[in-house]
Amino acid sequence: MSQTVIFKPFVSVPSSNHSQGKLQNNIINVGVKIQNRFRVVCMGMLAPRKFLQKRRKMEVFKDAADEVDQKRWRGLMLEIESTGSAVSVLRQYRTDGDQGLPRDLVLGTLVRFKQLKKWNLVSEILEWLRYQNWWNFSEMDFLMLITAYGKLGNFNGAERVLSVLSKMGSSPNVISYTALMESYGRGGKCNNAEAIFRRMQSSGPEPSAVTYQIILKAFVEGNKFKEAAEVFETLLDEKISPLKPDQKMYHMMIYMYKKAGNYEKARKVFASMAEKGVPQSTVTYNSLMSFETNYKEVSKIYDQMQRSGIQPDVVSYALLIKAYGRARREEEALSVFEEMLDAGVRPTHKAYNILLDAFAISGMVEQAKTVFKSMRRDR
Repeated sequence: MSQTVIFKPFVSVPSSNHSQGKLQNNIINVGVKIQNRFRVVCMGMLAPRKFLQKRRKMEVFKDAADEVDQKRWRGLMLEIESTGSAVSVLRQYRTDGDQGLPRDLVLGTLVRFKQLKKWNLVSEILEWLRYQNWWNFSEMDFLMLITAYGKLGNFNGAERVLSVLSKMGSSPNVISYTALMESYGRGGKCNNAEAIFRRMQSSGPEPSAVTYQIILKAFVEGNKFKEAAEVFETLLDEKISPLKPDQKMYHMMIYMYKKAGNYEKARKVFASMAEKGVPQSTVTYNSLMSFETNYKEVSKIYDQMQRSGIQPDVVSYALLIKAYGRARREEEALSVFEEMLDAGVRPTHKAYNILLDAFAISGMVEQAKTVFKSMRRDR
């Protein structure tokens, strides 16, 4: 990235009154130019942005009946989100004498909340459906319920459902074991998660890529760095590894070494991604940028990301702005912020706050006010 030079005038002892006056005029001119630069960029921040322009979506329905069903389902979703309770709304729809509660409506609701990762609502709906005579609660429903409890870190709920499934004569599979392992990891029971993982390694079922992702995360969050490194090294050994480590596993290891303060190993893991043919992403570069303290190094990684053809996201811009702000290079920070807006990336409150901090440190009150106005407009 090109850097803008900021002139900081140095005043020496003048040889005459004439030269003193000339020097003072030069200083004023330079100061005016710098202030004008900031004013132009700051006012540009208040210009309307593409991401703020709401586009009206044209809805297409199969027929009149489909239109009624779609609008009814959206009404149901809005009602659930406003009340915060899914079962009360579904029960009300169920007692509706005209249309009742079609199976497709329930499935659509479950799938949508799963996509939104609202696992509390997914588990609430599934627990209610378990005791409904009109619903055939299948093994897949049980597995989804275990998964929901796993995402919530509710290992007691996951254990209970897995026990019910076993009593029904269904043997635990890789999905149920992985979900239970995740529930232990999220619930802070790293040893329990490890016990399930070791059991899967020794007696099956064979761990999947998701299983490895989850156990690595459990180890890292439990500060069991040695165990995480051993599992990852096993995956790197093509002779004994059941599968190759994927992008998420590499990201977790970069995060682990960052957490451990071992930046050199984090960089080596980053470099090995290219060697092993594992694609790098914005998340990969953001991970590296996040633990660099020197603005030159952060800018170097940012430039490398762009040369690789990877588009920065709001986190990338925020990290670079933060690095420039810490170094009191306010104009570069402002330029990056403007670049982010021009790229159509919607700034987060964190990005705004970073820029505000940079201006506050330098005593640039007017620029800070302009940024604050832009932040209020974009909320």
